[in-house]
Amino acid sequence: MIELNAVQTVAFGGLALFLGYALCRVVPVLGRYNLPAPVIGGLVVALVVLWAHGRDTVLFQFDTALQAPLMIAFFTSMGVNASVALLKVSGRQVMVFLALASGFAIVQNLVGIGVATSFGLDPMFGVLAGSATLTGGPATGLAFAPLFEKAGLVGAESIAITSAMAGIVCGGIVGGPAITVLIRRLRLQPGDAQADVPAAAAAELDLVVGDGVITDTESAREYKALKSIVVILIAMWAGAWVGKGFDALGITLPVYIGAMLVGAVIRNFDDRTGWVGLSVQTTDLIGNVCLALFLAVALMNLKLWELSGLALPLVVNLGLQVALVVAFCIPVFRIMGRDYDAAVMGGGFIGFMLGTTANAMAVMRTLVLRYGMAPRAFLVAPLVGAFFIDFTNALIITGFLNFWP
Repeated sequence: MIELNAVQTVAFGGLALFLGYALCRVVPVLGRYNLPAPVIGGLVVALVVLWAHGRDTVLFQFDTALQAPLMIAFFTSMGVNASVALLKVSGRQVMVFLALASGFAIVQNLVGIGVATSFGLDPMFGVLAGSATLTGGPATGLAFAPLFEKAGLVGAESIAITSAMAGIVCGGIVGGPAITVLIRRLRLQPGDAQADVPAAAAAELDLVVGDGVITDTESAREYKALKSIVVILIAMWAGAWVGKGFDALGITLPVYIGAMLVGAVIRNFDDRTGWVGLSVQTTDLIGNVCLALFLAVALMNLKLWELSGLALPLVVNLGLQVALVVAFCIPVFRIMGRDYDAAVMGGGFIGFMLGTTANAMAVMRTLVLRYGMAPRAFLVAPLVGAFFIDFTNALIITGFLNFWP
């Protein structure tokens, strides 16, 4: 048996991460359906460990002490980037789309609970296989897994990653064809009414050249990175105290919520004062690095043998969830404007309600390459999928964990 300390475990996770990138290049189908490279690499290690477990052999002993800090850092970066000012860019549409996504996340949990109950399983199985992993993706599922374990759900981490991976695949497969049928049946055409939306969105997201994307010197970029890192660390520090306050009130929350909330407060304070000058791009980059390493480390340590006997409930749940999200695209289309942009937005809705924002973007890109640009869809769907749904989904999952009978 190979025993690895905390730093060695993260280093090994880095190797698994790059193995995942290599496999995504070598096996085109993995990239086509936007399967995350950290998930692929970590699963390869988990499968090797499963094979050894079947032969009564333990290959690795991982020290996952750095897994939680990496996860908290990622969600903190999401909080730091959750600017209320972003809602001013097509704000009403963003809020409506967020409300639809949040409402459907509740439906996902109720359906999951129904499936779990029909199979005689813990109702929390349905929540974990519902919005925690479908709307939330692998990161949210793994972040909440310890709370589900504490609530009595055995094998929560393995259930989370299995449900999340299946959802990502289904989101990539179903989104494009479903919206293609809608576009053809209603003979929808792209319009020019909002051709200037991407420029406005870029300005709000500080992705324009004037913010330093091209003109920054190396020292300026380092300074931006340093500011983002320090803000994330401060938010994690203060967030730990916020988490203790929730614990004292008897409210069960994942460990990242406090830091995420503090990060959001800092970001919106900075939007008003400009004292810190935070960069969305830099913070997002740091968060994505932490996410990649967190996922790789978390997946390497999965105990896949704990999934024995849960395959059928997972398949039934996923089948129902896919059917529901496709059907729900009709009200999404009608409420969001009954036009071509609204239809493309529906494709994004399928993508991130079953998988990740990357799924949503891939589905929408496929549609616009075939039928034409949809600028409003490319503003609204990523804002909701990448920033705001994580907040509302965390509250929804927490509500089910704390108050479901």
